Amino acid sequence: MVEACEGSAPGEVAVKASVFVGTSLDGFIARANGDLDFLPPGGGEPHGYDEFMATVDALVIGRKTFETALSFDPWPYGAKPVFVLSTRPLVAAPREAVVERMSGAPAEIVSQLTARGVRHAYVDGGSTIQQFLQAGLIQRLIITRVPVLIGDGIPLFGALRRDIALRHVATRAHSSGLVQSEYVVVANQVDG
Repeated sequence: MVEACEGSAPGEVAVKASVFVGTSLDGFIARANGDLDFLPPGGGEPHGYDEFMATVDALVIGRKTFETALSFDPWPYGAKPVFVLSTRPLVAAPREAVVERMSGAPAEIVSQLTARGVRHAYVDGGSTIQQFLQAGLIQRLIITRVPVLIGDGIPLFGALRRDIALRHVATRAHSSGLVQSEYVVVANQVDG
């Protein structure tokens, strides 16, 4: 169930926030320098990304993730609005991209997105995912593990101030060795 978030008007439905991410088997979303060279080219075999993206109204990503996405050809998000969390000006986006810089705490970002009519946001980027999880604002996690150990890099999850309980929805194994697990966050309690 999606509940009204703090700061939203009574009866206003908060944004549903989901994570769809690939990791190495040892839990890294990128190498320490940000490289994604351990991921299968083009995402490998179809594993639900296109179907997931069809459900998303907008993306919320960190500045480093945005800068990485700029190196992809074509622009990976099409005409979906992309909200980049940064306090600094952004590098110019491709002409076809719909990009806007935002800053603030995760609850403030969700409130702004709710006010704009966004119903389902795709949250991506290491620290962005971690901040939204800590704030209790992620409802769903889809994690695709690539069968490779890279030993070091940018972790998907960081230190937590409390446990975050998850309910397993499904796990799918693909012929390429990709293993994808889906979870729902059991309780979205905000740290206090």
